[in-house]
Order: sequence, then C-alpha cells, then structure tokens
Amino acid sequence: MTKIHDDLILAVRDVPDFPKKGILFKDITTLLTRGDLFRKVIDEFANHYKSKKIDKIVGIESRGFIFGSALAYKLGAGLVPVRKKGKLPHKTVTATYQLEYGTDTLEMHEDALTPGTNVLIVDDLLATGGTAKATAELVQKVGGSIVGYAFLIELLFLKGRETLKGHDVHSLIQY
Repeated sequence: MTKIHDDLILAVRDVPDFPKKGILFKDITTLLTRGDLFRKVIDEFANHYKSKKIDKIVGIESRGFIFGSALAYKLGAGLVPVRKKGKLPHKTVTATYQLEYGTDTLEMHEDALTPGTNVLIVDDLLATGGTAKATAELVQKVGGSIVGYAFLIELLFLKGRETLKGHDVHSLIQY
C-alpha cells in the first residue's frame, strides 16, 4: 500500500447500519472536505488515464458527478451525467437494472454522445457492478466506446469487477 492509499482509507468514515441495519456505509464526505486528498484522488485518476483518448466522462448520479466533473476538467474532456429516471429534461435512452429488492432505471440524454465517442465511466463506489453495467448499456446504445471505469472505492467481496469484465476497472481503495 502507498501513503496516498493509506491516507484515503483513513479519510473515509464508516457509518454502521446506514441506510439500513447490517450495512456498513463508506462515507466519502469526510474525504471530500480535505482539499489535499480530493486533489490527489483526481490526480491519481488523471495519471491512470492520461495516455488514453477520453472524449467524455460519464458521471453516475450523484457522487460520480463530483469526481467526474473534476476529472473531466483535468483531462480536458466533456461531462455527461447519468441520472435516475425522470431527472433529465430532454429525450433520453434508458437502462433498467436489478437492485437487491426490485429494479431501478437510469437515463442519459440520447444526444450526449455520438458514435465512436471514447468514454470513461466514473462513480464513487463499485459494489455489485449493476449500476455501472447499466450505465455502460446507455453508452453503448448511442454508439459510445467504453475506455474504462474509475471508482474511488471497490468492495471486493461483492465482485463487481466480474460484472464489468472486458474493460479496464480502476479503483483507488479496496475493502
């Protein structure tokens, strides 16, 4: 482990029984309040992807917007928000995915990407990979090309990386 890795782990707060009993929530707001660490997160992502041709960052609602917008700025790329159903004002493409109890739907503006656009999908946390996979479906529906996935945190025991096989998956903290 590197010093940056250790610093990031120490900056994430564990919140037991949130949002429901039995869940240990990884609260990144404590990391975000530290400008030095937030900058290091963005720099680490940028260094990993600087040699790739990335046209757009696709940020997953809502914490993916935080990292995605800063990374888009750093890489000189555009930012495309992926939101929960009903939150975007123009024509959208949709993808429905399984949750622990039921389903959810994500949307992206249908004109946010053009065929051949190189995309990096960004979110704060990789758990089972369902949300990221649904986001990839949106990108592929409009002809985008996925360069990879970037996550601050990866919960290894949930094996989300397996759901995203065939693509570069980069995470800075693993539990």
